[in-house]
Amino acid sequence: MSGRRLSLDEKRHVLGLFLRQIVVGKEDMGIELFRLPILERAADSRHTLKGVAMRISRCGSRRGGHFLFMARLRLLTFNIAHGRGASLIHQSLRGAEALRANLRRIATLITRLRVDIVAFQEIDENSRWAGSFDHLAYLQVHTGLTHAVHGVINRRAGRFHLSYGNGLLSRFPIAHHETVPFGLNTVGGKGFLFAEVDTPAGRLPLVNIHLHPSSRYRRLQQVAHLIRHLGDLGRERSAQWFMPPMVCGDFNTPSHLPDATATLLGWFEQTNNYTLLPKTGHTFPSAWPSRALDYVFLPEQCRAPRAKIVRSLLSDHQPVLVEFGLG
Repeated sequence: MSGRRLSLDEKRHVLGLFLRQIVVGKEDMGIELFRLPILERAADSRHTLKGVAMRISRCGSRRGGHFLFMARLRLLTFNIAHGRGASLIHQSLRGAEALRANLRRIATLITRLRVDIVAFQEIDENSRWAGSFDHLAYLQVHTGLTHAVHGVINRRAGRFHLSYGNGLLSRFPIAHHETVPFGLNTVGGKGFLFAEVDTPAGRLPLVNIHLHPSSRYRRLQQVAHLIRHLGDLGRERSAQWFMPPMVCGDFNTPSHLPDATATLLGWFEQTNNYTLLPKTGHTFPSAWPSRALDYVFLPEQCRAPRAKIVRSLLSDHQPVLVEFGLG
């Protein structure tokens, strides 16, 4: 094997040939394989052809004479506060160009973190107070994540029009989605976006949720609503899923209190060994974090999970990044 240095295009070609040789079909081998960070690192121009092959060989294991790869997926949950940044100044006083500039900074962060799926809360579709443009579409363009869906919870027509709620960006196709408000779609209302994402590992069910900011009673009602809805979805659609639903978002309460986050974890643990992440740290307010409000619930099918609160001043919340294996 030659020790000469290859161009990036040559290495991508070699990686493609290698993968075609070892992957003969998920149905035959049970392989769950998609974009592996180690493959991206292996394609770095500093590596020779021999080095690329050695790095690939170390990232897989054998089962029944075949290579088996454990896919890794990165999910980011982020309340972006209508794009206004960490400032206490309301977004209606910031101006559309200032909002766009902050959204570009958010897109840069997402790209730097190499995220596969992003769950947004407080993201606007077309709101007078947030520049009257589609924030999710703007982020889609600037991140290159090709699949997007809005989960608009709040709508108001007229001169002071509003439409905002939750949203998803994904590297993978979104096969199904539905928006579930907790109230009457009035300003300030909360709800969740349910989506099924077609990863190469299988169809992944995901909930992106935003709970009431000040009322424990309302949050507990909202979690009860979510639990009922997940039960209905499970009976109707779980045959298409390869794992139970993941849930992420802004829960507006820390996990150590007898409130919505702890209630939901208790319910999940009755049927699956869910992990709540992050286990430590605070996400709000971003300038001086003192409260943990943003979480991700992962079922046990998510292997070797890792979580990180990403330090930033792009919103009044700090985003939470989780990475885990599927396989």
